[in-house]
Amino acid sequence: MVEGSNARARPVIGRLLRGSEWRREVLRTNLWLVPAVGVVAAVVLFAATYSLDQAAFDRDFGLPGWMLSGSPDAARQILTAIAAAIITVVGVVFSIVIVALTLTSTQFGPRMLRNFIRDRGTQVTLGTFVATFVYAVLALGAIGQGGPGFVPHISITVTLALMVADLGVLIYFLHHITTQIQLPQVIAGIAGDLAEATELQAGHGAAGSSADSAAQALAGLDVPGGDVAAPLSGYLQYIQHRLLVRLASELGVVIHLRYRPGHFLVQGHAYATVWPAEAAGLVARELSRAHVTGPYRTLAQDVSFGVDQLVEIAIRALSPAVNDTFTALTCIDWIGDSLCKVTGRRHPIRVYRDGGGAVRVVTTEASYERLVQRAFEKIRQSGKGMPAVMIRQLDALAKIMERATAAKDRQLLLDQAAMIGRLSLASVDEESDRADIDRAYQSVLRVHAALPESQAAPHSSGGGAPAARAPKVRPGIMRYGTR
Repeated sequence: MVEGSNARARPVIGRLLRGSEWRREVLRTNLWLVPAVGVVAAVVLFAATYSLDQAAFDRDFGLPGWMLSGSPDAARQILTAIAAAIITVVGVVFSIVIVALTLTSTQFGPRMLRNFIRDRGTQVTLGTFVATFVYAVLALGAIGQGGPGFVPHISITVTLALMVADLGVLIYFLHHITTQIQLPQVIAGIAGDLAEATELQAGHGAAGSSADSAAQALAGLDVPGGDVAAPLSGYLQYIQHRLLVRLASELGVVIHLRYRPGHFLVQGHAYATVWPAEAAGLVARELSRAHVTGPYRTLAQDVSFGVDQLVEIAIRALSPAVNDTFTALTCIDWIGDSLCKVTGRRHPIRVYRDGGGAVRVVTTEASYERLVQRAFEKIRQSGKGMPAVMIRQLDALAKIMERATAAKDRQLLLDQAAMIGRLSLASVDEESDRADIDRAYQSVLRVHAALPESQAAPHSSGGGAPAARAPKVRPGIMRYGTR
C-alpha cells in the first residue's frame, strides 16, 4: 500500500513497499536506482575476480597466456588511466543529459522532464559507467593487498573488458539521446505511456463496478456522513483501492472519495466522506496510508495527464513564438489514437464492494466528456485561423466516432466537430479553405450516420450542438449545429 499524505516526508524506500503500480512508477522515475544496482553488481563482480586473483597468486591454478600481466606499478598506471577516463566520460554523459533536460523544459514544457528521467537508456548508460569506475577503483586498491608483489591480473583484464563494453554503451547512448529528443519520438512515447495507463485502469475496472448504482448506493445511506480533511496539500498521485476496501470492510463503513488522481488537494479541506460519521476520525488516520500526494501529477492513475501533455506540446507548437504546425498535427494524430482506445471504456464513478457484495468504496475518475474536452478545446482555440489544424481535428473526430457506441458520446463528438466548423466560419477568410474544412466536417457526419442505431440527438441548451443526423446541405454552404 502506498504511503499517504506523509509520503513526501518519508524515505522513498518506504513507499516502494506499497502498491505495485506506484512502486513501478517510483522505481522508474529516478536517476539513482540503476546506477546503484550497477555499483552493487561491480562490488560483487570484484569480490569474485579478487578471489580468483588470490587463488592464482597462491598458485592454485595458472593464468592463461592472454591474461594481462605486469608489475604492480604498470598495473597502477593502467587502472589509474582507465578510472580517470571513465569518470571523464561520466561527466560528459551527465552534461549531455542536462542539455537534453534543458531542451526538454524549454521546447516541450517542464512537465516533460519526468519522461526523460524515466528513460531506461539514460539510466543504464549512467549505471554502466559508474559501475566500471567503481570496479576500476576497487581493483586499483587491491594491488599489493594480497601479499608482496600481488597484482590482480584477472581484475585488470576484466576492467579492460568493461571499458570496451563502455565504448559500445557510449555509442548506443549518443544514438539513443539524439533519437529521444526528436519531437515525433517524444510525442509517440507520451502516447505509449498513455495507452499503457489506459489498459491498466481498464483492467482495474473488473475490481470496481462501473457504477450506475453509485448514486443509489450513496442515497441509500440515510445518515449524514463525516468529512475527512486532507492532511497535506498537493496533487493526488495514487490511491490503493484494495486497502481502502479492506479498511472499510473491517470498520463496517462506506468511503466516498471526492477527488481522483490528478486533482489538487488543499490541506484542511474535505476530500472524502465516511458513513457513519462517527468513524471519520479513525478512517482519517488509516486513509492517509492509502494514497500519495506530491508536487506533480503522474500517469499511474491519471489518464487525463497524458492527454494534457500531448495538448501542451501542441499549443506550444501553435504559439506565435514557435509556429510549428506539423508538430501540432502530430499531437492531434496521437490524441485521436489515444481517445480511440479510451472510447467506451471510461466510467466517471466506480463502486468497489467487499467479498460479501456490500458497497465499501466509491471513487471518481475523469469522465469521457472531460477527456474529449481536454483533447480538443485548447488546441481548437489555439488553432484559430489554421485550416490544417481544424481539418486534422475533424479527421481525428471521425476516427473516434467509429468507436463510439453510446449516443451521448456520439453527440459529444458532434458538438466538438460543430465548434470547429463555427470557428472556421469566423476565422478562415479563404473560401476554398472553408470548403476543405466543410468536407472534413461532412465526413464526421457521414461516419455518424453510418453507425448502427444512430439516431438524431437533441440539441444542447445553448442551441449550438449539431443534429446527430447529417444535415442535407447544398454544396458550398456550411451549417454547423443548426437545422
